[in-house]
Amino acid sequence: MKKITFVFTSTPHSTAHGREGLDAIFATSAYSENLQLVFAGDGVSQLLKQQQPQSILSRDYISAFRLLDLYEVEEVYVCSESLNELGFTQQELFLDAELLDSEGIAHKLATSDVVLRF
Repeated sequence: MKKITFVFTSTPHSTAHGREGLDAIFATSAYSENLQLVFAGDGVSQLLKQQQPQSILSRDYISAFRLLDLYEVEEVYVCSESLNELGFTQQELFLDAELLDSEGIAHKLATSDVVLRF
């Protein structure tokens, strides 16, 4: 079975990329169990606690990331360098994720059959 990697690189609520990526994960999980998620660059902000999308009249899709366990998506990685560059810590993330440096992220992408970026 092909390994599919979903890479999140955009900030939440600025575009529909995050919501569309999450929808794609849920749809793909019905057909494949070999999924992994990578959050890098501005995409690490998708996982920040205490977001308030209603203040900008946006839909709160972020809380749906908590459903990943129900869909048996267990491989979630966050770029530690991106986290540091943006001034965040792992404790500020609402989702348990493994921290990887850019070399580790590159390895995950290189071992994937399909990479989808959101």
